[in-house]
Amino acid sequence: MPKVTFRERARYWFDNTMSKGTASLIGWLAIVSLALIVVVTGLTLWLAPGEPDGVRHAGEIMWIALMHALSPGKVASDEGSVAYVGVMFAMSLGGLFIVSMLVGLLSNGLKQKVDRLRRGRSRIVESGHTVILGWSDQVFTIISELAKAQASQKHSVISILAERDKLEMEEDIRERLGDLGHTRVVCRTGRPTEPRDLELMNLATARSVVVLSPERDDPDAHVIKILLALAKREGIRPPVVAALTSSRNMAAARLAGGDDVHLVDSDDTASRLIVQSSRQSGMSVVCMDLLNFDGGEIYLRTPKKLVGVTYGEALHAYETASVIGLRRPTGVVLNPPFDTVINADDQVIVIAEDDSHVRLADEEPRIDEAAIVATEKAPTEPERTLLLNWNGRAEQVIRYLDGYVAPGSVLEVATDHPKAGMDLTGLRNLTVNVKDCATTDRFELEALGVGLFQHVIVLSDDRYAPHHADTRTLMTLLQLRDMQKTLGEHYSIVSEMHEESNRALAEVTEADDIVISDTVIGLLLAQLAENRHLAEVFSYLFDSRGSEVYPRPATDYVKTGVEVSFSTVVEAARRRGETAIGYRDNSGRNDPPHYGIVLNPDKRKPIVLGERDCVIVLSGR
Repeated sequence: MPKVTFRERARYWFDNTMSKGTASLIGWLAIVSLALIVVVTGLTLWLAPGEPDGVRHAGEIMWIALMHALSPGKVASDEGSVAYVGVMFAMSLGGLFIVSMLVGLLSNGLKQKVDRLRRGRSRIVESGHTVILGWSDQVFTIISELAKAQASQKHSVISILAERDKLEMEEDIRERLGDLGHTRVVCRTGRPTEPRDLELMNLATARSVVVLSPERDDPDAHVIKILLALAKREGIRPPVVAALTSSRNMAAARLAGGDDVHLVDSDDTASRLIVQSSRQSGMSVVCMDLLNFDGGEIYLRTPKKLVGVTYGEALHAYETASVIGLRRPTGVVLNPPFDTVINADDQVIVIAEDDSHVRLADEEPRIDEAAIVATEKAPTEPERTLLLNWNGRAEQVIRYLDGYVAPGSVLEVATDHPKAGMDLTGLRNLTVNVKDCATTDRFELEALGVGLFQHVIVLSDDRYAPHHADTRTLMTLLQLRDMQKTLGEHYSIVSEMHEESNRALAEVTEADDIVISDTVIGLLLAQLAENRHLAEVFSYLFDSRGSEVYPRPATDYVKTGVEVSFSTVVEAARRRGETAIGYRDNSGRNDPPHYGIVLNPDKRKPIVLGERDCVIVLSGR
């Protein structure tokens, strides 16, 4: 083993000292400066004793040398012998290099400190705040909705931890969302997968945590890693809501997150909404209204006065809220049997404009018996559905559609996607045919005979970037709408898009329903961040095995063209085994943002329904 020399040891020690940062470098400059001052003082005493005039001891010479080091221009005013002026000139020249290096070091050190402050590395000192881990386009939807939900609070805080520059995040939020009222957004730069960075969020006092699926390859792996980092923390753990893009990763995420985490399956939720919207025009708007914090929201109530009352009787119990189901110890059930008795441990699920508006009615409902129409539910008939384009959730969409339609129904898949139609075994009610078609080509679309179908679903093609895929979807929608006008065809159209900004453009095509999957998931995450108990409600609502939202012809419930109270509509739906929650005015079906949908209207206010209007109900089909 070679012997380590003194020079190597000294150099190793010096390197370690230099690597300690700006403070260490300034320390070395101070030592060099002191050494230079001592040398100059010694030379002055040796070469020019007694100079300058009036100087009596070495301390004064050291002070003069220090001033020459800090202010090299002083050499211009020096007087005395050549030796004295020469020594001071050397001091000034050395000082020039030292001061230059000092200014550079201070500038670099301050820049590093400012950069650290810009990244936001201080610990958040808040309580009752909502924490968002990660960054995607969903963050804007979540912040906007949480700001609405917390508008009544004087000081609400949303904190974000993501691998982005703090100032960039703040600037993007300001540009996209503008004024958020009383809600303050605090951003921090860091890795949500690192326990040390998570400590910046002060999770012990947080109200809830939202984990976003990032816009990168294999996003679910990143979400699961964040859940593992959260589970590793000791102490108080706030409720966590996380979004996954693939159903296949749910089991691993549950294991990683534990009992404190509620997982949202993005693909599953979007697929269910696409299928339901394809069969019931306006369904996506109804769901969006229920998910956002504008207008009707879902609340859980435990009214003592309703204990012992049946669910059917409770439908008329509120003036400005609509009862839609019960949350029982055994789970949530929407539109249960009307003879179900409400127990003391049950919670009533209602739709109301605000929490403060949920109050019991003071008088019996006014029901116009003469206006109620007694009709039977029409039997379910086989349907023909056209699916345009293909992506990773297309198979899931088809399997959910198979659970809704009657036996003998047909699904035509038209796309030039190479993976279309793979692994579709085990379908019970649907017969699936796959055709090669360029879905943006007018002639190929006309060759499909679109008028023979009742429903058309336009998926986003995953072979293209989100923005380009949305552009192609818009082209297909324009072709379909023009074909409807030219050929006089009638069929519902539901389309899937990625970016909320493209909704306004798609509305020009007058598509019946537009499902923005990222927006839907963002709304759902915001709802669950505020009240995780609503997870069961929304899960039940999107499940084909339970009661679902159906816009049905108003002529099946009440006489059209006459004034009736909404209590009369509720009673008409009750007699059909359904729960009425609103109506759709056909004259406003193309008017954003609600497209004619009115949820939870005042039960006493008279309304006039036309022959083309719909009553929105919860029904078991």
